[in-house]
Amino acid sequence: MESKKTDRMKELVAILKEASKAYYAQDCEIMSNFEYDKLYDELVAIEEETGIVLSDSPTVNVGYESVEELPKERHESPMLSLGKTKSREELRDWLQGKPALLSWKLDGLTVVLTYRAGKLAKAVTRGNGETGEIVTNNARTFVNLPLSVPFQGELVLRGEAVITYSDFEKINARIPEAEAKYKNPRNLCSGSVRQLNNEITANRNVHFYAFSLVKAEGADFENSRKKQFEFLRKQGFEVVEHILVTPETIMEAVAGFEKKIEGYDIPSDGLVLIYEDIAYGQSLGRTAKFPRDAIAFKWADELRETTLQEIEWSPSRTGLINPVAIFEPVELEGTTVSRASVHNLSILKNLQLGIGDRITVYKANMIIPQIAENLTCSGNVKVPETCPACGGRTEIKSMNDTESLYCINPECAAKKIKSFTLFVSRDAMNIEGLSEATLEKFIAKGFIHEFADLFHLSAHKEAIVEMEGFGEKSYANLMESIEKARKTTLPKVIYSLGIANIGLVNAKMLCRQYDDKLDALMCADVEELSAIDGVGEVIATAFVDYMKKEENRERLDALLAELEIEAPKIQEGSQNLGGMSFVVTGSLNHYASRNELKEEIEKRGGKVTGSVTGKTVCLINNDIASASSKNKKAKELNVPILSEEDFIQMYLV
Repeated sequence: MESKKTDRMKELVAILKEASKAYYAQDCEIMSNFEYDKLYDELVAIEEETGIVLSDSPTVNVGYESVEELPKERHESPMLSLGKTKSREELRDWLQGKPALLSWKLDGLTVVLTYRAGKLAKAVTRGNGETGEIVTNNARTFVNLPLSVPFQGELVLRGEAVITYSDFEKINARIPEAEAKYKNPRNLCSGSVRQLNNEITANRNVHFYAFSLVKAEGADFENSRKKQFEFLRKQGFEVVEHILVTPETIMEAVAGFEKKIEGYDIPSDGLVLIYEDIAYGQSLGRTAKFPRDAIAFKWADELRETTLQEIEWSPSRTGLINPVAIFEPVELEGTTVSRASVHNLSILKNLQLGIGDRITVYKANMIIPQIAENLTCSGNVKVPETCPACGGRTEIKSMNDTESLYCINPECAAKKIKSFTLFVSRDAMNIEGLSEATLEKFIAKGFIHEFADLFHLSAHKEAIVEMEGFGEKSYANLMESIEKARKTTLPKVIYSLGIANIGLVNAKMLCRQYDDKLDALMCADVEELSAIDGVGEVIATAFVDYMKKEENRERLDALLAELEIEAPKIQEGSQNLGGMSFVVTGSLNHYASRNELKEEIEKRGGKVTGSVTGKTVCLINNDIASASSKNKKAKELNVPILSEEDFIQMYLV
């Protein structure tokens, strides 16, 4: 019965979130207010009855907050690694005739959760096994994590934070630069959970799956691991998929997991086997490195031998040229594979790749094609001295002991194609009907050389209408989309330029700081921009370097002549903080988060930066006596340090 209620709760959360997204973000309704309220009330009733409140429930609002660094904490008991095997027979023998639970070994970031009085009190990463990082605020944004549970005693559990393959692909699809894309879901998840700003974590769609109960004060599980899992599920947690096995059934169970992984959306790099009998498992103790009550099973990589036919050199928008191995097609994990990224020159050289070499290939985690070994090592692949897209000169650059190949021709066609693809994308100028293939054709025909040319495509109407895939209707739709794109905002323009490291969020930060006045923004130096909260030196340097180049300024001027930049909406009410700069640090009492206070200051015309400078009006910190770096800097510069309450009384009342 409890399981049905939590399933209904998850169903209601999904329906209500979809309705809210349609109403607020897409300006359309998929249900009436009456229907929405009815479902909302049903959700509230189930939450009150079960004591479970999911983190993404519309009944709660998780405030976003930034921290200067993640504090560390020592685990009460070390989090040991598991012994491993790739042998199914060894796995069966390990059981010693006893039943055990077989489950996925998820490939993400292990997190330890602590609940007290039914509320999430703490979340700590595994870290090095002895000490982890406190990520409580970030964990509150995990989409399926209960913030409240019915159990009122102290509850400690472990689980894996993961990002699904489908979400991983969506996130990577929004990144135009090949070298900036995330390598795998595990790395993306680890970086997402350990962010200093939990709003970034919230946007990554992180899920949590419980796999171990450490402590449940006063609860009796009748010496059964399976009952521990059932208990966790009743508390509202999604638990890792598991099955009870015996020596007679384990082979069939492993085969079932193996078949399922082909279409499994959650990253997994194997299985875990743990004794069902808790007391027996604990009685076995542990070695210096591993507990003896559990063992990990790693999939034996399916290797196929094939012949390397060529190395394809793939240029990107930033000039990076990636080597891609093309080989005779082979069957791997149920699919035909004929290419694998080699990533960079260092890997290519280490493998001593040569055309005609016999190589073995596999799928990392049964998903991503990789070269395992080069059996003949001829090393005859020549690194191209010219770019395959433009014929311009290439250059080998080394960073962190890794060599990569770049095209250094600023007019490279590949660079233009990728730049234009970003420029017309949804978050940038949002011009529909211009795919990368279409842009490539327009560039080849000489229709477009710079961004402003896109707004003069009507001069080539006859040629465009005659192009394959076009016609009068497609042309008319394209012209309509281009005309709509003329009216835009300054952050979208900045983002559309394709400046390294500057996404839409960063562009908004820059523009907000200068009240969307481009002239003021372009006059700022690196130090001034670096002081903006969330910007930093890397982004500031990229922006200043871009604007220093005369050709970039000329192209931007030509583009601006085609656009109508919408002025930012001035918030109603007092602008009594106009021209004032503030810094906010530490926890707050009156406001739910620092972002909320920041928004209030900005509504009144003020600015919030990340660093205390001589221009700072005051530092807002409830811990006035702390020895933090910001407090020290404020005292050095004679900048007042005000508590939240004092700030409100002096500036907001």
